[in-house]
Amino acid sequence: MGNKSLKKLNNPLSSPEFQLNFLSNGVFATGELPAFQDRITETGKPFLYPKSLEILQINLGYMCNQVCAHCHVDAGPDRKEMMTRITLKKCLDLIESAPVKTLDLTGGAPEMHPDFRWFVSEAFKLGIEDFIVRSNLTILRANKKYYDLPEFFKAHNIHVISSLPFYKKEKTDRQRGSGVFVKSIEALQELNAVGYGIPKTGLQLDLVYNPSGAFLPGNQKALENDYKKALNEEFDILFNQLFAITNLPISRFLEYLIASENYDDYMKSLVEAFNPAALENVMCRNTLSIRWDGYLYDCDFNQMLDLKVANPIKHLDNFDLNSLQKRNIRISQHCYGCTAGSGSSCQGSVV
Repeated sequence: MGNKSLKKLNNPLSSPEFQLNFLSNGVFATGELPAFQDRITETGKPFLYPKSLEILQINLGYMCNQVCAHCHVDAGPDRKEMMTRITLKKCLDLIESAPVKTLDLTGGAPEMHPDFRWFVSEAFKLGIEDFIVRSNLTILRANKKYYDLPEFFKAHNIHVISSLPFYKKEKTDRQRGSGVFVKSIEALQELNAVGYGIPKTGLQLDLVYNPSGAFLPGNQKALENDYKKALNEEFDILFNQLFAITNLPISRFLEYLIASENYDDYMKSLVEAFNPAALENVMCRNTLSIRWDGYLYDCDFNQMLDLKVANPIKHLDNFDLNSLQKRNIRISQHCYGCTAGSGSSCQGSVV
């Protein structure tokens, strides 16, 4: 990273305001990179517009039993932000009234929310087509009060999506902490034991791969084949799909890029890998992200930069889907991460 970029480090790196300013205005040693807005303009449209709302992603809070190096949420045990039951009830009202096909619960570790089981049970009654819980796996082994979660997930037909950075201990522990790999394997075996990932059970278990450094993920299908072969041969573990997700240059990963002097090169790699076809299916076009305090975002990456929706309606308190469908999706330079190569979303590649 050039000296000009280093001069931008005049605010705490963890501040959303600083990170957004750095992404938008950072000067590179080799000159400025093209604005993401220019890529949209090249398609013949002035803005990125939403399609029909299909996915509601709810962040229950930032508390987590892990502190992962790549975490774009900056989650950890010391985070106290939690969605109140009042806000949870408003989410239930929204789910009941809006044409939502997929409910996606995330965190932090969403299972650590004190009302997690109550909310899952209530939302389950609403007949969601695809009910996702994003689990870090180790939470299932963190404390006895979580040991029965595989059975709880099964009883509510939860689609479990779990992060496993790699199928080898060294890479996983390097990214997520010592001992994480072993606990993750134990959790996957317990999920398999109740039927998750097993053919014809209907219990969906998907894994997520994030690169462990300043590089883009490889081919998703090839990675899935490698994961399935290694996990089955070594641990008798089965799962359904692997999602390869590009690390976006925000939160802890942005801090890592700056500190390791990889920021310039990583951003250039994202720009050079830009795929206009990915714009059609980026997750912000069919998703709304709700923060723990009820504020609305186009995606959870924008949530971490506090880029609230570009609409007078920014909170659950006065939710109006018709008005929100007319908004322009808010963008910045981090959006290159979702349109690089095969594209990237919370459900993996989009092209």
